Amino acid sequence: MRVGFGLGSNIGDKPENIRKALRWLEERGVARLAAVSRVYRTPPWGVLDQGDFANACAIGETTLSPYELLAAVKKIEADMGREPSRRWGPRLIDVDILFLGDHTLDDPELTLPHKELFGRGFVLLPLVEIAPDLVLDGAPVKEALASVDVEGVRPWAEG
Repeated sequence: MRVGFGLGSNIGDKPENIRKALRWLEERGVARLAAVSRVYRTPPWGVLDQGDFANACAIGETTLSPYELLAAVKKIEADMGREPSRRWGPRLIDVDILFLGDHTLDDPELTLPHKELFGRGFVLLPLVEIAPDLVLDGAPVKEALASVDVEGVRPWAEG
């Protein structure tokens, strides 16, 4: 089943944290990735008194059910050293499930497609980079991107 991930980090070597999480998604059999966006530098969102984030998206295939997938990405976050923090606060790694096939779920543990996907330029920009024709829940992601703020979201320049 087709799956989309949004990844973010703003602690330590941010781009490397994303690359490591992407490697672990494949190495642990969570998903076989078919497309990975560039890493983007993004100003903090929600809680502004923290450093810039690195963000990226990936699309692939998985055989896991929604809750198996959720458990697998939470384990990757924990194994990488993510610790609980305030909502939208600093994090070593965040791996969000953006969509899973055409599943729609809305419960406290998991919402599919991701409930904030269509309002976040830092997710839509890398997602449109790798899947410009993607339609989720009847909404083309390219159209959603045109209606959100992407100020400050730019490709990560190494060094």
